[in-house]
Amino acid sequence: MELDLRLVRYFVAVADELHFGRAAAKLHVSQPALSRQVRKLEDDLGFRLLVRDSRHVALSPRGEAFLADARELLALAERMRQPPDATAVRIAHIFELSTSRAVADAYSLACPDVRLIEHAMDSAVQLNALLDNRLDVAILRVSPQMLADHPKGWSHTLLRLEPMRLVGRPGGTLRPTVPLSERPLEIFADRPESGLYNAHGNWVSAFEKEAGVSLRWLGTPGAFSHCLTVLQREPGPGLLLEFDSYAVRYAGEGFPVHDVAELRPYYPWSIAWRDGQLAEAISRFLEVAHGVAEREGWRELGEVTARHWLPKDDPVAQELGWR
Repeated sequence: MELDLRLVRYFVAVADELHFGRAAAKLHVSQPALSRQVRKLEDDLGFRLLVRDSRHVALSPRGEAFLADARELLALAERMRQPPDATAVRIAHIFELSTSRAVADAYSLACPDVRLIEHAMDSAVQLNALLDNRLDVAILRVSPQMLADHPKGWSHTLLRLEPMRLVGRPGGTLRPTVPLSERPLEIFADRPESGLYNAHGNWVSAFEKEAGVSLRWLGTPGAFSHCLTVLQREPGPGLLLEFDSYAVRYAGEGFPVHDVAELRPYYPWSIAWRDGQLAEAISRFLEVAHGVAEREGWRELGEVTARHWLPKDDPVAQELGWR
């Protein structure tokens, strides 16, 4: 039997989304056509890859096993079509958050002869692109689900513990800390039922549960300018739980920025790469990234009296020995 790589790629997209509509949009094909192509792959293989009903799509046991092999097959095909370019490193950014940008700037200074090919992708998309050989390095939040879905083929290490801070409304009183008991609390994130739920949403869900708070989820506007516009439109009082990367920019726009009184929440950024022998340009990128982390004190917890917080099941929390 000869496998059609296009059909395999379609199946992987559906397996990633567990939703034919979203997978079809990502692949730029119609949903009925995608369903027919995945069914053809199943017919060629002689077994069901997916369990479907009117409301849900799930992987069958054979589908789960086939998915791991399918990813390796697609990654191998990509490497054969596009041999490594020693003069370029492919990376991605998550909106305008500062971690990947600072590393990219430092790398460009350290290695001016190597081109950086830059994209915009969230954490889960970055990992898939890394494993499919469409990125060389990923700077992302590693979630428990990622490790369960992709147990091999890649490595990662902590790069930064980015503080999460509270942003008030313009004209509000600037205070060193604000308790979570002040309401309403808001965050830019997509709810689990939105279809856009991702590694960031997983972190937010854990924060709500473990901190005992309820956040108003505002969706994900993306770039800072869009977030700023949304916040300026929000009526009445409020406190936005926000990345330090954006919080310092809000402060520059006249918004008061505070730390959380009861605890110190961190968002963990890791750097990830494919297993195997690394090209010199990629190895150098990892070295530069860790050099920036050391210079900027990204992995230091700082002098705060509140307890430090990461989700209990976060891989970085386990790496650091937090309980």
